[in-house]
Amino acid sequence: MKISFHGAAQTVTGSKHLITLDNGKKLLLDCGLFQGMGDKTEMLNTTFGFDARAVDYVILSHAHIDHCGLLPKLVKDGYKGPIFATPATKDLAAILMEDSAGIQESETKMRNKRLALEGRPLGKPLYNTLDAFAATDKFVQIEYDNWHKIDNNIEFSFTDAGHIIGSASVHIRITENGKQTNITFSGDIGRYRDIILKAPAPFEQADYILLESTYGNSLHEEFTPSSDLLLEWIEKTCMQKKGKLILPAFSVGRTQEILYALNQLSLENRLPATDYFVDSPLSVEATSVIKNHPENFNDKIQQVMKVDKDPFDFPGLHFTKSVDDSKRLNFRREPCVIISASGMADAGRVKHHISNNIENSRNSILLTGYCEPHSLGGRLKNGDKEVRIYGQWHEVNAEIGQIRSMSAHGDYNDLLHFLECQNPAKVQTLFLVHGEYKVQQDFSKKLTSKGFGRVVIPAMHEEVLLS
Repeated sequence: MKISFHGAAQTVTGSKHLITLDNGKKLLLDCGLFQGMGDKTEMLNTTFGFDARAVDYVILSHAHIDHCGLLPKLVKDGYKGPIFATPATKDLAAILMEDSAGIQESETKMRNKRLALEGRPLGKPLYNTLDAFAATDKFVQIEYDNWHKIDNNIEFSFTDAGHIIGSASVHIRITENGKQTNITFSGDIGRYRDIILKAPAPFEQADYILLESTYGNSLHEEFTPSSDLLLEWIEKTCMQKKGKLILPAFSVGRTQEILYALNQLSLENRLPATDYFVDSPLSVEATSVIKNHPENFNDKIQQVMKVDKDPFDFPGLHFTKSVDDSKRLNFRREPCVIISASGMADAGRVKHHISNNIENSRNSILLTGYCEPHSLGGRLKNGDKEVRIYGQWHEVNAEIGQIRSMSAHGDYNDLLHFLECQNPAKVQTLFLVHGEYKVQQDFSKKLTSKGFGRVVIPAMHEEVLLS
């Protein structure tokens, strides 16, 4: 048996890990889109590093686009098998893949107009909406904590990863030559004190572990609640400077966490009286899906829902759907809060809002999660004084901030907590994935000090034989 790493290998995007059994059966863990990788992004998304037609099974950990976003291309390129996921992941992935297909089609159409004027060959999208629908049709829903037998050699189960609604860690039992090998793929691990979701669940002893490491050398802010930090930025930007507060936020998970925090401020009569806009049709759809899966909420939010039926809504909240409504926000002079996708500020409507507001010192841009260093959000976080957006350079006069405590990814204490159910001496190899190389090197030392004897940081397309 062997495993190869075709994404999220010394980077945090494009999750894809392929297990090949001795009998030739191939099991793919995630099939994510690469995002925010600069000039390399298109090339990375064009080539898998394996033959889609040769893959027998896909297991999806969760619905974020860097984990599910290339499933339509996989199907387009010849994948015929099932895609296993939790019910909430299936529902979320369906709308995210359709949205991604729409973006592919729109961007290709715009690019082809330019290519046609230049007399150059026209391009094609990675996949289209029909490919996204075809991928959705292949989903097979599997509940948490139930072992599911794929064939005579493979069975697996999901446990709650606490990252977003429906997110799962994947536990696989593979039997070859009379011997059982247990492999765990963490997916993305959430926080143990998340305000909405249940904590990551313990799991049975594994022989091999693929562990995400996004914040493997960081600790999140613990002492100031996210709602209080949001309140500080709203008061400073909207009340004092009379400006706009722009929050790049992922449509799934982060947007709902922000809405929940703002709702808490409203319930406590602390929310400033201004307008709050969610400017993302996808975020509106995702919020609706998440409301349909309250079984994934933790006890705290279940208690809140006894007195507040909708913990993601409050006075002053507006959802913009049309492009015209979104454009009108750019001409608005009154203070307001704009929550818009994408989280890395590298695409979507938030990129337009930033380009229209970044040069005004009254405004603020508040980053609410991880940003790949090459992305627009990453460059703003880095302190760049000038950024290029849609081919034009902009001076960064708006105040740039970050709330790290709102991350859906666990820090290194959360990751180590996730591993507490394991006997390190029985883990033959722990593979670090979904992290930047320097972060993984630092985290590797922490894992070694905890007794994990062999910690490997695989490179892109690297193949490793499992003994």
